[in-house]
Amino acid sequence: MRKYLLLSFLTVFFEILSAQKLALVKTKNKIGFIGENGQYLIEPQYSDAKDFSEGLAAIKKGNFWGFINKENQWVIEPQYSNAKKFNSGIAMVEIDKKWRYVNTKGEQQNYPLTDKVYDFNEGVAFIRKGDLVGLIDYNGNVLVEPTYHVIRTFINGYAKVALNKKWGVIDTKGNLIVNLEYDDVGEFNQDVVWVKKGADFGIVSNNQFIAIEGVDFIGNFNSASYTFARKNHKFGFINKKGEWIITPIFSNAKSFSNGLAPIEDKGKWGFINEQGEVVIQPKYNNAEVFSEIGLAPVKEGSKWGFVNKEGKLVIPALYDISVSFGFSQKDKGFNGKLARVKKQGKWAFLDENGNVLADQWFDNAELFND
Repeated sequence: MRKYLLLSFLTVFFEILSAQKLALVKTKNKIGFIGENGQYLIEPQYSDAKDFSEGLAAIKKGNFWGFINKENQWVIEPQYSNAKKFNSGIAMVEIDKKWRYVNTKGEQQNYPLTDKVYDFNEGVAFIRKGDLVGLIDYNGNVLVEPTYHVIRTFINGYAKVALNKKWGVIDTKGNLIVNLEYDDVGEFNQDVVWVKKGADFGIVSNNQFIAIEGVDFIGNFNSASYTFARKNHKFGFINKKGEWIITPIFSNAKSFSNGLAPIEDKGKWGFINEQGEVVIQPKYNNAEVFSEIGLAPVKEGSKWGFVNKEGKLVIPALYDISVSFGFSQKDKGFNGKLARVKKQGKWAFLDENGNVLADQWFDNAELFND
């Protein structure tokens, strides 16, 4: 009976552990991983490592890379000159100066010949023959023969593609969602995408082009039903039909999130609601979008703090944040219930009350990942 209870307890424990998100942190030149409570699940001990992805992390031991699980057990022993993260159950590893694919058991995958090996992303990877690029799935099946000159990274199931300098959009099955007839194209989302055709900017919905008169810039729709656009040097917002819902009167603007959008007026940033009403007066040097928990990064002087939807600065502007990379804005503020910040050269995580997670500062800290 005791043996059965112990086995049940351990099973539940490891299930909980495997479900946790971990963040890579570096201190005193050693890398470890913390949980969302700030406690070390893997003590700092490695010279080099990469984020967890799909339950495994690439770790360097001595001169070679392998993969550990969240219990800090070697799942694939160190044997590679280099290694990248798992995606769709497949990772790229370097063997004898050549990149190969392996599965989570470390078994090499014999995929179609390609002039260059690419990372998997959203279940697919590029294959290249000469100047043309196609797609394979994680089983090695060819979804698209090398056909395009360019395929960009897939985001939410869609990717921009180009052939003979004309752009369109495909899905992860290789289906052409937006025809190859545009001079530029944005990120397809919410069944709509901005495009440029000749001198005209507009949107494509149901593969139909809608030109918007006088517009010379349109943002991506992201998760909202409308996006910012510029006309006569001023920003407003359009819907998925290309209709103006907020007149272009602002110097700059960013996406709606959680019902509010950052706008710039006379050199200062504030926020408007979906009716175009200013609900947080422009007084900040910069601002980013609101997170799911209702906090947005705002900049006072050269430092960032966080404001709530009522306009109260709930976390003082004392920090640096990452605003220069990433396809989404998760790295720019709160990701879940924690925000990654930097102060005096050290990194930490803040909770929604501005408390430093576990009162710990690190030489480096990455976002939490599965």
